[in-house]
Amino acid sequence: MAFILGSPRDQDRGQAFREYERYLHAHRERFPPSAWALATADWYFNFQDHRCPHDAWLESVSISEPATGTRREVRTCQLTVRLLGAFHDGSIEFHYPDVRSYRLEMPDVGKGHGDWHYDEFRVDDEGLLIHEIEWAGGNGSWLIKASDVHFRWMPTVRQASE
Repeated sequence: MAFILGSPRDQDRGQAFREYERYLHAHRERFPPSAWALATADWYFNFQDHRCPHDAWLESVSISEPATGTRREVRTCQLTVRLLGAFHDGSIEFHYPDVRSYRLEMPDVGKGHGDWHYDEFRVDDEGLLIHEIEWAGGNGSWLIKASDVHFRWMPTVRQASE
């Protein structure tokens, strides 16, 4: 069930965010620690904060399978998403260390992915994080299920001559 994605938000944005906030607090004990901190950070949905992913542009997606074992047969999946921040003064990175499933759906990328529109964090019955992302203009949606998510903001370092 989505709270701030799609039609609930379009009908009443304020109500959708209030319901999402109630959901987060009702499930606090089930949330992975980093995801909880991110989902409830004051700045995360503040579109004026440069760390907020709203309106950011995709730079890269990386999927890897770190392996251990004598034949490297014990495999896991990791996913990293890097965005150019909406103010173009830094990069945003989401790293999912233990991905259980993902769906990256983009029906038309002829002109790029467009803006990161909205996203929300939920937890499933097993306590796994669900991060659902909506791209602007109905261009696509991503659904990532993982053990947790780690966020990093990397401001652009400007040279004195710029």
